[in-house]
Amino acid sequence: MTLNVILHKHIIKREDRERLNGHRGFVLWFTGLSGSGKSTIAGMLEAELHKKKFHTYLMDGDNIRHRLNTDLGFSDSDRNENIRRTAEIARLFVDAGFITIIPFISPFRNGRQYAKEIIGEEDFVEIFIDAPFYDCVERDAKGWYKKALNGKIDNYTGVDSPYEKPLSADIHIKTLNVRFEEAVEKIINSLKKNELLNL
Repeated sequence: MTLNVILHKHIIKREDRERLNGHRGFVLWFTGLSGSGKSTIAGMLEAELHKKKFHTYLMDGDNIRHRLNTDLGFSDSDRNENIRRTAEIARLFVDAGFITIIPFISPFRNGRQYAKEIIGEEDFVEIFIDAPFYDCVERDAKGWYKKALNGKIDNYTGVDSPYEKPLSADIHIKTLNVRFEEAVEKIINSLKKNELLNL
């Protein structure tokens, strides 16, 4: 419960910022297993949008945990709190008129739904980076899967902690036999089709 706090109304509104930017703000929420290519595709997408003069910001999951969420572990409740805090920040970035790109494993459907409710359904685009488990293990440069499979890491998503696939993601990218450049192109085309990008 928040006591003795009154929301302050700003003179400059979201629509004013979006008008200045030349585009609307919204969130691209990437979900998928560790090693699926979320962060790589998200980074390439941001670079492409930046090249086209869109105002963007990428909130990488590892970077958020290194600073804002250093107090959180990987229990189910901590994972949900990680999502909640990130979604609240993302909502502010949307209000600022940014295209906010968030590559998070976000393994639980209820966590992603909670993020959508915080940000707003009309401003939330769920992108499922769907990679086979064995591909993710092969791409695992840091060796986390190997440690988890050998019992040296607990609660690792895809090993001893579940990953709940989206049932109806807004954009579904199957990475098997698809280059990351093609994935970026598919995402941009989908955003154009749904009139989120004015290209």
